[in-house]
Amino acid sequence: MSPHMKFLKQEEFRILLLNSHQELIRIQTVAIGVLDAAIVEPASVFRPAIAIGAKSIVVVHNHPSGDPTPSEQDIIMTQQLCMCGKLMGIEILDHVIIGLREMNLIPE
Repeated sequence: MSPHMKFLKQEEFRILLLNSHQELIRIQTVAIGVLDAAIVEPASVFRPAIAIGAKSIVVVHNHPSGDPTPSEQDIIMTQQLCMCGKLMGIEILDHVIIGLREMNLIPE
């Protein structure tokens, strides 16, 4: 996923939907934004997971600037998605930010 996403000109927010064995079921784009932002609603993240019975999610988005350092908004969004996931029984395993040369993880 990284080779493709690091060259995008706008932010894209994708989810990797996993089964109970943490095997990939599907990759889904849930938001396409502009150069430096993508608006992501929790419903758009969890609706596909509920629909196919995913047990966990890995959240992935790119930073077209090339710098994968998480913004304050990235950290807040990750915390909110983790809280929502706990309520629904769908764990957020990781949030990966893809830059031009490297990736970064947001700790829970």
